[in-house]
Amino acid sequence: MSNEAVVLVNKEELHRLIKAKVMKAGLPEDHAQEVANHLSYADSRGVHSHGAVRVEYYAERIAKGGSNARPEFSFRQTGPCTGVYDGDNAVGMVVARNGMIEAIRMAKENGIALVGMRRLGHCGTLSYFLRMATEANLIGMSMCQSDPMVVPYGSAEPYFGTNPIGFAAPVPGRSPIVFDMATTVGAWGKILDSRAKNKPIPPTWAVDRDGRPTTDPFAVGGLVAIAGAKGYGLMMMVDILCGSMLGVPFGKHVSSMYADLSAGRELGQIHLVINPEFFGGAEQFANCISAMVEEIHGLRPAEGCGQVLVPGESSEAVAERYARNGIPIVKEIHDYLVSADVHYDRYDGKTAFASEVQD
Repeated sequence: MSNEAVVLVNKEELHRLIKAKVMKAGLPEDHAQEVANHLSYADSRGVHSHGAVRVEYYAERIAKGGSNARPEFSFRQTGPCTGVYDGDNAVGMVVARNGMIEAIRMAKENGIALVGMRRLGHCGTLSYFLRMATEANLIGMSMCQSDPMVVPYGSAEPYFGTNPIGFAAPVPGRSPIVFDMATTVGAWGKILDSRAKNKPIPPTWAVDRDGRPTTDPFAVGGLVAIAGAKGYGLMMMVDILCGSMLGVPFGKHVSSMYADLSAGRELGQIHLVINPEFFGGAEQFANCISAMVEEIHGLRPAEGCGQVLVPGESSEAVAERYARNGIPIVKEIHDYLVSADVHYDRYDGKTAFASEVQD
């Protein structure tokens, strides 16, 4: 398929298609609404690795019972600023959103909040939840576990996941500062996006099953950590905070996304939310961060570059362009969304890299 084989859709239509598909797979309307909110948000900002490309996988897992469509949620506040939310293996977007609501509440009351979410499915892009904190004029950090797909520094086989980390801070009168990054050079979702578009990946993103660098997204046998040993340390930190600390599986024991779509993922995630009012004061924080953004914008650009931006501004520009012109969705994915099929039985029983298990 050529890179140009895309269909342009507006955000509302994309939301409608996603919601209808996951409801047909078995989700109740309120959960389907949140999944559609999240995935259409990702695609509308150019984060196609976490948008509609994921729908068929989610639908297959929902239909086979691996995402609990009738969960019994529980939240236990363990201290003035801490709590644990049990997601009963529901779709991750719903659990992570509910956990952020609790974290925002506690941070407003007590200055800071750390909420651990346990037993949830894949939550999508972290920036979605972090923007919830900034809308309440709070600072947010979030991180979560993922499949053991990454070769630790010096290793020839995977152990940890891509284990993303996100951060966001409000800026008065502007879009928030937001970054959301995998602790690997390339996120797995971007490799899925490259597969859907039938295009190669950079040679620095991944290795094949023999540990050699590869540009073939279908030959990936391990992802590579950012900055060598430094990225390895970061992904270990995320796994300790989201796995061992919350009493859910850690490291290589984290469930594969595709191994058994009838079983819950049992993943862990944390949100840390901070209220600037309890530290230097909300007004002082607003003045400082506004000045910082202005100073960064005023920096002399490097040769060939435009204005220096802060994290999150480029996705705002994408969102504005897509709002005018439509969101590009790979035609094969769009064909699936408009079809009567729930899924095509493509993922269950595959390896962590969505390939056939080899003897």
